[in-house]
Amino acid sequence: MRTILTTALLLLLTLSAVNVVAAEKVKVYSVEKGAYIMSEKVEKSESEWRNILTAEQFHVLREEGTEPAFSGKYHDHHGEGVYACAGCGLDLFSSEAKYDSGTGWPSFTEPIDKANIGTKKDRRLFTVRTEVHCVRCGGHLGHVFEDGPEPTGLRYCLNSAALQFEPLE
Repeated sequence: MRTILTTALLLLLTLSAVNVVAAEKVKVYSVEKGAYIMSEKVEKSESEWRNILTAEQFHVLREEGTEPAFSGKYHDHHGEGVYACAGCGLDLFSSEAKYDSGTGWPSFTEPIDKANIGTKKDRRLFTVRTEVHCVRCGGHLGHVFEDGPEPTGLRYCLNSAALQFEPLE
């Protein structure tokens, strides 16, 4: 009897361990907390993303699309606050780093913190560019170029559809 109970208990523990997968965590900077925090990565199925994003947001964030120049709501936006990821709400860029690059997309000299973004080489369009994505949900934000103003010399050229603006209170 004891062997049967022990076997049953081990089987239950094994089955529950298979169903419980610990979410991967990532260290990010929180503007609200003014410090680094550990945050769970956001992973969703395609249908879950489609249910929470607009068609344009889905195309940009999940399919690495690009909105037409001068069409996004933030290319000529001048409010003070934080531009967060439209997919997961992670703080990405400050209005203090935003500038008018003349390209028709919101442009920034630097992220709130490099820990909050990721980059990868993009070899589409017959050239090599550096893609920028949200480190927490993997959403495509845009590209970074080395033709920006001082002090960084960088131009983070982003899609408005990938962002949500949170004004300072």
